[in-house]
Amino acid sequence: MTHDGNPTEHSDGRRAKGERRRRAIIDATLRVIERDGIAGVSHRNIAREAAVPPASVVYYFESIDGVLIAALLESCETMISELRELTEHVVDDPEGWVTATAEMLSRMVREQRGRTLAEYELYLLAARRPALRPAARRWIEVATGYVHDTGTSDTGAVRALPAAIDGLLMQALIAEEPPGPEEFRPALAHLVPER
Repeated sequence: MTHDGNPTEHSDGRRAKGERRRRAIIDATLRVIERDGIAGVSHRNIAREAAVPPASVVYYFESIDGVLIAALLESCETMISELRELTEHVVDDPEGWVTATAEMLSRMVREQRGRTLAEYELYLLAARRPALRPAARRWIEVATGYVHDTGTSDTGAVRALPAAIDGLLMQALIAEEPPGPEEFRPALAHLVPER
């Protein structure tokens, strides 16, 4: 009970604290992957990065795969909100869509390179770890929905454009110099679906 006799406030406070700790663990996992790759992920490394006891990682996630799934889903949700924000401004404007998408991809490999690299490491890990596959497929579903939002009903474009964006990002991650928006624009303009 709290000092005012309301057990709900105490329970809500613990729940909020637990959610903050869980979020800290997920964010720490992504930072560990950014810095050390998937090979660096362990209960101990995550706990150290999150500044929590190692037992906390086990308490909130029953396995390393559970933490990785949560991190991958968190990345997908971040991408969903970025795509929603982007599409709100370019719903009926293919040229605007190309420009906005090129700028977003450039940010992903310049300003957010470590985060993007971590996300793709998780995405590719799903090929080896079946437990991660539903979370990885979430990205494909989101990207497919994004293409639908451009106004196309061309099923080939709906599949090709997200695959092309994945390829462009992976090539950009291994480039000597991360590309700017102007380097993404030609490929995106060529791939944008006809209405």
